[in-house]
Amino acid sequence: MTVKSHPNELCITRIYDATAKEVWNAWVDPERVAQWWGPRGFTLTTVRKDVRPGGDWLYTMHGPDGVDFPNHTKFLEVDPYKRLLYDHGGFEDKPPLFRVNVRFSETNGKTKMELTMSLPTPEAATATRKFIKKAGGDSTWDRLAEFLKKESSGKEVFVINRSFNVGIEMMYDLWTNPKHVMNWTPPAGATGKYIRADIRPGGESFYEMSGNGFTLFGKAKYIEMFKPTRLVYTQIFVDKDGKISRHPLAPTWPEEMKTRVTFHKEDQLHTRVTVEWEVFGEASLLEHDTFKAAKAGMTQGWTGSFDKLEEYLMQVEN
Repeated sequence: MTVKSHPNELCITRIYDATAKEVWNAWVDPERVAQWWGPRGFTLTTVRKDVRPGGDWLYTMHGPDGVDFPNHTKFLEVDPYKRLLYDHGGFEDKPPLFRVNVRFSETNGKTKMELTMSLPTPEAATATRKFIKKAGGDSTWDRLAEFLKKESSGKEVFVINRSFNVGIEMMYDLWTNPKHVMNWTPPAGATGKYIRADIRPGGESFYEMSGNGFTLFGKAKYIEMFKPTRLVYTQIFVDKDGKISRHPLAPTWPEEMKTRVTFHKEDQLHTRVTVEWEVFGEASLLEHDTFKAAKAGMTQGWTGSFDKLEEYLMQVEN
């Protein structure tokens, strides 16, 4: 969630590498929306979808645990490729839970999506924010990014976002300064250290992580570093001597991965981090399938690192 304008609002902003028409179609077409709507692991069945003023969308979300969640949306305003205004959650026997205003604006082939949820009270907004976080609801917009990438290029990617209460310059430093990085990137319950750190374009780092009954080694090669907005690097697993090896717990995991980190300045004190992860170089079909099937685990892993980053931020700021 990004910074809100009013205490009863929840606001989300995302920038997608797609045209406004492509993003719009992903929203309104029942076959497309079924491929990304809802938290990671959920599936969708649409009963009807009539995207026009006065029309509605009746659908059921199916949780990974088998629980079904009926939903109803009534469209109030529809401005193709630009805006959707709708009430969500209302059925014949109860009023809507909240109103949603979604705006789409395209610049140079990229589309900014600005979504505002307006709830009856600030207390309702706080409760809804907690519910969305617990359910992993923000991953919906990550899944949209993955869908748009797959539809345009055929490439399978993993995307995750998190907003942090820190300026963009400091956030970039937390990702690129060796004195910070290993304080938050290791998985929960693990620690890490650099054996060698040369974090610059063309440079390479060699690191060790241990905990939870395992020790692993890896190398990262830095491809692009544009302070303070972008960082791109590749990663491989190696042995203690620095020779290429495989993930000790997942032998069919791809040999090399590419990570693209984009830093978005939401305001002077808030930065949104977008991580895009993909298979890099040659990989077998089995390795690609392993990557695709592991997205729930990737979400859990990156969420753990982001949680540690938020905790570390409090130490740095104090």
